[in-house]
Amino acid sequence: MTDPTARHAILAAASVMDQALKSVADTNPTFMATDDKAAALVELSRIGARVTELRLRVLADAADVADATGARDAASWLAHQTHARFEDARADLRLATTLDRDRGVVATALREGRVNTAQARVIVRALDALPDDVPADVTRLAEETLVGYAADFDPRELARLGRHVLEVVAPDLVDAAEGRRLEKLEVEAHSQTRLTLRRLGDGTTRLSGRLPDASATRLATYLEAFANPRKAEHADPGAEGDLFTRLPYPRRLGEALCQFLETIDPARLPIHGGDATTVVVTVSLEALRAEVAAATLLGGGLVPGDDLTGDTISASDVRRLARNAKILPAVLGGQSEVLDLGRARRIFTPPQRRALLIRDGTCRAEGCDIPGTWSEAHHWIPWTSGGLTDIVNAVLLCSHHHHRAHDSAYQVERLPNGDVRFNLRR
Repeated sequence: MTDPTARHAILAAASVMDQALKSVADTNPTFMATDDKAAALVELSRIGARVTELRLRVLADAADVADATGARDAASWLAHQTHARFEDARADLRLATTLDRDRGVVATALREGRVNTAQARVIVRALDALPDDVPADVTRLAEETLVGYAADFDPRELARLGRHVLEVVAPDLVDAAEGRRLEKLEVEAHSQTRLTLRRLGDGTTRLSGRLPDASATRLATYLEAFANPRKAEHADPGAEGDLFTRLPYPRRLGEALCQFLETIDPARLPIHGGDATTVVVTVSLEALRAEVAAATLLGGGLVPGDDLTGDTISASDVRRLARNAKILPAVLGGQSEVLDLGRARRIFTPPQRRALLIRDGTCRAEGCDIPGTWSEAHHWIPWTSGGLTDIVNAVLLCSHHHHRAHDSAYQVERLPNGDVRFNLRR
């Protein structure tokens, strides 16, 4: 139920802050006294923390906003509306939910400007890392203690204190808790596993992530098999002693990973997206035969937040890859058309899915960044209503939005640019 008092209070506060900021928009800090600048910086930081807490409080209770538009969650909706990073919005939603549900002391301190957002995140992580069987009153005392430390310590120092907070608030529990903590770390290592690939736009991709120690050691062992010391191909005239410069170790590991990937047998890889794991190259027949031409490589790497996804590679590189990996050429005609199977089948075939991936790239729901390789083919006109199983009658939607498309509670609108917009029916 809507509370008009809360609604008017929050919107009124936002309006007052907006007017106050407009009143100082043209103020030049150059003419402020040193002491005034110092006071302003501290006070504005404190106010910023309080504004952040208010925004998080609203975000924690904004699931209805997402439902009204068919968005995955409030964070996805907010990121789309404000053009923010999806990762940042989702991190804010996780923090907002935790503060609202479990960490009232931290939330109050953030609201009063006694804790900044970075400190709040650190305290929440430290408390979440405590063993599950730590009594609630001990956890509460640990929360209050860390909030108190925030007055004197920055986030890095606070994180270090947070790892040992039990030694302060409940030293008798430390020994037993330490053993359980180590077991929990092993489980958490798997839940924290991440791998990110981000195109840099210069022909290279930055790879970063986190792996459990055991898996990282296994990968390093495999790469070491390829990373035996090698000599550079060209002499370094400035080098003394050895006429050839050894490749740096990070460079050797990078090249070892490339070699490792090219030696993997595609036949032993899992089925992916309804099709065998395959790299698709779209290239004209003339370009494939030419000495100097370009082709598009379509496969992994369609990652959230990556605005440089997809590769343009040389035709010579296509020919090289074709000798070493499972490459499926999609040789296109003048209109880049793919033949359809019409009513012969209800389920989209692997070639049709690849054609949709080439065309759509990602889930086409407005504001959604789920990769097309993780999405599903949706019939615009249902097959049961006479719709054809062809790419003209299809669009890629992630599982979340595919369910929304079949939910009578939502109105589905096809936009001119091919995106799909969802609105909750009134």
